[in-house]
Amino acid sequence: MPPPTRVRYGIVAFLFIVTTVNYADRATLSIVGPTLSKDLQLDSVALGWLLSAFSWTYVALQITGGWLLDRLGTKRVYQWSILTWSFFTFLQGFVGAVGAGMTAAVTLFTLRILLGAAEAPSFPANSRIVACWFPAAERGLASAIFNSAQYFSTVLFYPLMGALTHHLGWPWVFWSMGGLGLLIGLLWPRIIHSPRDHPRVNAAEVDHIRKGGGLVDLDGAKSAGAQTRPGLIWELLGNRMLVGIFIGQYCINVLTWFFLTWFPIYLVKERGLTILKVGFIAVLPALCGFVGGILGGWISDRLLKRGCSLSFARKLPIVTGLLLSVSMVACNYVNSTAAVIFFMSLAFFGKGVGALGWAVMSDVAPREAIGLSGGLFNTFGNLAGAITPIVIGYILAATGSFQWALVYVSAHAALAVASYLVIVGEIRRVELKAG
Repeated sequence: MPPPTRVRYGIVAFLFIVTTVNYADRATLSIVGPTLSKDLQLDSVALGWLLSAFSWTYVALQITGGWLLDRLGTKRVYQWSILTWSFFTFLQGFVGAVGAGMTAAVTLFTLRILLGAAEAPSFPANSRIVACWFPAAERGLASAIFNSAQYFSTVLFYPLMGALTHHLGWPWVFWSMGGLGLLIGLLWPRIIHSPRDHPRVNAAEVDHIRKGGGLVDLDGAKSAGAQTRPGLIWELLGNRMLVGIFIGQYCINVLTWFFLTWFPIYLVKERGLTILKVGFIAVLPALCGFVGGILGGWISDRLLKRGCSLSFARKLPIVTGLLLSVSMVACNYVNSTAAVIFFMSLAFFGKGVGALGWAVMSDVAPREAIGLSGGLFNTFGNLAGAITPIVIGYILAATGSFQWALVYVSAHAALAVASYLVIVGEIRRVELKAG
């Protein structure tokens, strides 16, 4: 038999590209926020609500998105998602045409809600594709690669979006990102296939994936009965291990959403930087998060290959990384921009190392409902996206400073550590009850 092909690495590389654009589209409002809010006459509380709007429908439709993935397959649902979210990103560039104040705020709020709805299936789909294409001992790195796109998105697009805002105006950020997403959506069906259907994969690679625990027949599985039977969601929520993982992901995403929403504004308003400088300075913490994310996945897979238990291999990077993230609070006690960037970089490096939640979900989700389980996981995780921007907006309105906001964010890193150490217990695949 010829040696196995390595098509799966091309698949995860394309997931990385898609997720990079996905996160850039979420973060557009954060980059243009200072300029847009000035042009449209919006205060910090209004901006906080706008920054959270995406997460409302993104969270509300996670379970629906996961159910659609299990019912209709990843390839079709994900393409619809990419094309639709890119269209709504493009439309945000025209908000200034409706006027300023409340009218502009309501229009932008509506488009951000629609953007969140369209993106809802994306991460459950990523998890489903990784479970399908990768054996267990390679999932940590594969999941870390697509999850680290959130940081690479900042490295690549924050400077570009800052330059576009400075030289051409904030609408060009939305038009450029929307157009890029539409192009990727058109390429999607030419690149993504299931392992058995891919034109360039050989039987040896399919066998390697299957023997290592990869679910190569996932999209062809007839498991609709398990996906739709009454009480399945409550059965998943009754599992202590899953609840601990969900709580941990919520806390981790508080850091993510601070970075995606208020971090550039923190550098402008608290540290006095220009939006153009922010576009470049924000790259360093993001780059550290990207390196940390890849490193965390690599360490976890390396531990598994050396014979460590799945629980130890996943928990060690998560706990160690998130303890590093608590260092963010040190920014309250330094004055120089260099020191702030150092502590932010250290915090996001640690957050990257610890962001193995999607690898854990690929390990533990029941085979019959991987999409639904991923949707439930992402529901909990992205409640942080709905809550964090609003809470920080009110903290700023009440105190006029980001100091308590950084305490709020850092405390959630510590809570995530507690959840994995105290609640999660042994990490293993969930077996659904019969019937």
